This record gives sequence, C-alpha cells and structure tokens, in this order.
Amino acid sequence: MLNQIWSVMMLTGLVWGAIQGNLDQVTQGLIESSGEAVTIGIAMMGILSFWNGILKIARRAGVIDWLTAKMDPLLDFLFPALGRSHPARGPIAVNIAANLLGLGMAATPAGIEAMKAMKAGTAGETQSGSPDNAATSSMCTFLILNISSLQLLPMNMIAYRSQYGSAEPAVIVGPALAATGLSTLAAVIFCKSMDLFQARRTVGPR
Repeated sequence: MLNQIWSVMMLTGLVWGAIQGNLDQVTQGLIESSGEAVTIGIAMMGILSFWNGILKIARRAGVIDWLTAKMDPLLDFLFPALGRSHPARGPIAVNIAANLLGLGMAATPAGIEAMKAMKAGTAGETQSGSPDNAATSSMCTFLILNISSLQLLPMNMIAYRSQYGSAEPAVIVGPALAATGLSTLAAVIFCKSMDLFQARRTVGPR
C-alpha cells in the first residue's frame, strides 16, 4: 500500500511539473533529494549500529533486566498477554524509556526486537480464525504507543533545533510534552477499549 501511495505521489508530481513547464526543476529536485537520501541513510545506519551495540552491552550488563523489573507494573497494565518471562518485555521497556527521552534512533532497534519477539511467541494470543500473520493485541498496542511516543525530554528535536541555529532550542519541551502526553493518553484509552470490545466479542452473548 505504501509503495502504491508513494508511486502515485511521484507520478503526480512529475505530471504536474510537466504541465506547468517546470520539469527541469522537478528533475533537479529529484537529483538533490536522492543525494540527501543517501547521506541520511548512511548517517542512520551508523546511529542504528551504535544503539544496537549499546543495547547488547546493556543486556549483558543486566541493565535491561533491571529496567524491565522497574517497569513491570506498567508493562503488566499495557501488555497483560505478555507474561513476566516473555522475551519481548525487555526490548519494550528499553523502547519506552528511549521514547520518553526523545531518542527515536535508540528506540528503533529495541522496537524491532520487541516486535520480532512478540511475533515469535504469539501462538497463544492469536485469535481463533485469524491468519497466522495477523497482528496481536500486544503488537497493535506497542505500535500505537510508538506512534503517540510520549516524550518527557525531546532530546533529538532539541539537538536538531540547535544544529539549525535556533535561539531557544529547548523551548519546545512544554508543547512536546503536552502534545505527546495527550496523544499517548488517547492511545492507551483506545487500546484498552479495543481489548475490552474484543474480549466481549470472543465471549459472546450470555
């Protein structure tokens, strides 16, 4: 679906540029954007490799186990289908902590690992009649929480603003906290409502 959306957007831009007589500018923009994409891709590869290494070091040092234990009550509430011995709980805890600090690049490797762990161990959670590749309630909740992404301190955004010459790079802390707090609250309410609806539908009328 995303490939189709991007294809339509690109074709629309090319056609519109040709109609307006700006096809040369469109071509120049494509060339420049391609170069920027390669640069950003290489930078992201380095950052992701760094945080993957940090994640492995933290696991061996016991930091992830400690963090998971501290977040057990929250994880029990958000992901009741994942027992305390589930391998996804550690990466989920790291992902949440990284998002709270606004470290999106640090949250990504942990998020991918958590999704893989949930995918590997969802036999008991998959609803009857659902295809094998259907997302479970825990996976959907985790994805929605990442989209809402509660941030107490948006460090990446502050760094970007400082890099591009903002006079007050940290001025966004308050608005970011308010916006992500409301979006996360809405996400939790939605997920819990859907879990309740699914449970009632599975039980059926009495």
